[in-house]
Amino acid sequence: MPHDSQNLLPIALTMGEPAGIGPELILLAAAGRTQAAPFFAYADPALLAARAHRIGLDMAIVETDEAGAGHAFEKGLPVVPLRNKAPDRPGEPDVDGAAAVIEAIERAAGAIRLGRARAMVTAPIMKDVLYRAGFKHPGHTEFLGELGQRFWDQPAEPVMMIWSETVAVVPVTIHIPLAEVPAALTEDLIFATGLVVASDLKARFGLAAPRLAVAGLNPHAGENGALGSEDRDVVAPAIIRLRDEGIDAWGPLPADTMFHARARQSYDVALCMYHDQALAPAKALAFDEAVNVTLGLPFVRTSPDHGTAFDIAGTGKANPSSFLASLRLADRLSR
Repeated sequence: MPHDSQNLLPIALTMGEPAGIGPELILLAAAGRTQAAPFFAYADPALLAARAHRIGLDMAIVETDEAGAGHAFEKGLPVVPLRNKAPDRPGEPDVDGAAAVIEAIERAAGAIRLGRARAMVTAPIMKDVLYRAGFKHPGHTEFLGELGQRFWDQPAEPVMMIWSETVAVVPVTIHIPLAEVPAALTEDLIFATGLVVASDLKARFGLAAPRLAVAGLNPHAGENGALGSEDRDVVAPAIIRLRDEGIDAWGPLPADTMFHARARQSYDVALCMYHDQALAPAKALAFDEAVNVTLGLPFVRTSPDHGTAFDIAGTGKANPSSFLASLRLADRLSR
């Protein structure tokens, strides 16, 4: 472990959906921990031990509490046991593990608030399983916003950013059906999202004057109303308001010409109008390196930019690249 990591608080990992690849991503991260910041996992120790055996990984699972996690990191994978158990049934998601998934996320946020951890890296969850268990939030991002309000007692405006050295993107609307996007896309929402993005790029990423390229909603950014009025009547006024706040934002731009190599050199983040407009190019350009970063929170949270991969869970085929990139970015942003 690098010398300057010795005196840092550890990073809290959450195990994610137990039937997915989250548990083995944590195990693989621990196997390469000499290149990582110190961390510990909120998880079911029995699940991690069983998964390590499945994938043929000789890994010591060290049960600990948050205070002892730093010392336990030298001995293996430090695990703070969850009150709720999670079955080791890779590829077979079930509501039996939902309570453990939620508990891990809540406890990681609480640990940061209490000064026991400095950032959170979350393994992928399966929203459908959580919904069946009574989960009330559209996704991880929205739940983290609620936790920010609960533990810090201050408003939180969570914004999803997919970040890599190649490209960074932000979807203004996230986990809603495409048919609902035009009604949900308001001038105020675009403006508020741009404010959060610019603020966190300055505060966390160290960019003195972040450059925001704003995509149009419609093909060719609406062709001045010929292909839809939203870009002229909603997106453009929001950009003017952002510029009035001193933010270097411009557009609306045709999304189909924003992501080639030369275009990407002109901005720090692309502000996109809906989920796939942002995530499709990000995953095409940097699938194994992209990191999901939640902006607008009173704490640092990162996550790999992929799903639970039920088809390969428990086989040892999981690629930990995005998870390790998430860990490195959480370390960087929380120092």
